[in-house]
Amino acid sequence: MLDRRLFANFDWVLLSIVLMLCAVGIVAMYSATMGSPQLGRFLPRQVIWMGLGLALALTATVIDYRIWAQFGPFLHLGAIFLLILVLFIGTGGPGSPVERWLQVGPIFLQPSEFAKLTLVLSLAHYFREGQRIGRLGTKELIWPSLLMLVPLLLILRQPDLGTALLLLIVFMPMIFLAGLKLWVLLASIVLGLCSLPIAWHFVLKPYQQERVLTFLDPTRDPLGAGYHIIQSKIAVGNGGIWGQGVGGGTQGQLNFLPAHHTDFIFSVFAEEWGFVGTLTVLLLFMALIFWSLGHILNTQDRVSAMLTVGVVTILTSHVLINIGMTIGLMPVVGVPLPFFSYGGSAMLSQMFGIGLLLNVRMRRFRTDEL
Repeated sequence: MLDRRLFANFDWVLLSIVLMLCAVGIVAMYSATMGSPQLGRFLPRQVIWMGLGLALALTATVIDYRIWAQFGPFLHLGAIFLLILVLFIGTGGPGSPVERWLQVGPIFLQPSEFAKLTLVLSLAHYFREGQRIGRLGTKELIWPSLLMLVPLLLILRQPDLGTALLLLIVFMPMIFLAGLKLWVLLASIVLGLCSLPIAWHFVLKPYQQERVLTFLDPTRDPLGAGYHIIQSKIAVGNGGIWGQGVGGGTQGQLNFLPAHHTDFIFSVFAEEWGFVGTLTVLLLFMALIFWSLGHILNTQDRVSAMLTVGVVTILTSHVLINIGMTIGLMPVVGVPLPFFSYGGSAMLSQMFGIGLLLNVRMRRFRTDEL
């Protein structure tokens, strides 16, 4: 039976921030698709995915987050199984020829989106034991590293470098919170940087190398690999202070900007809403991130702290990478903007993460262990 204190402690602030982001995301999707009959079908689908996602988020609050963490390893195993299936029966998704999706009737599922959250749940479950906190040696890191590396390698095989790197980005702060020494973390980062030449020659595929070179100099191929980022920066610059108004942007409405309903939807929004609109969105994302993190400053519950850091890291990295690539500060890696970019799997995954944050906030008065 649900404790009435759960409803009394429901985080309406967090939910309100998410609803505001969703509302702005729908407006951005409307603007991004209104100029193309072929893309017009994506708006109603996005609304449906968003509604299902909100329902999933609220449903996720019913079951105690510590129970979700207990099932984390099994959910992670299921995600890995789906990633293996992608290698054999994967298909291209809507508007993408790269085989990263599983088709179930009319629905396309992208398992890599769910693998990020199942990794968070699995790590939170593993580090629930007090004796594992603050004593992370080589032995204690073997299993967590495998939880991260197995899906990472499977995702690299698709290939999807952006999502693979996100798993690593999520992994690092979680093990640091669990007690990894700072010097070990910094040494790992330095080692990773030193291995970049090896990754360049033996890991990155030619088109990925081209993306990095184009990031460094988009003008080297303005009509090819550099076209996306050049058009994106033009769109952002066209926005000025107040923007061109809904439907008034040229880059999106005239289809100069590719993928303007997915990876580059922020560019469409920036052109039509300008500096004021983009600043508002950034402030909403900042409010979501810092409000969510505020809980862990006073909590003694390891599982809730690990879940919060993991989910917030996913959301933060998505925002920084997506916006960074639209303004030319990062290479184009195909990372969606939460609550804005079209995609059912991403929306459901993000909303489930929000559900976990709401779950933790609702039960912050409880100190008993399962």
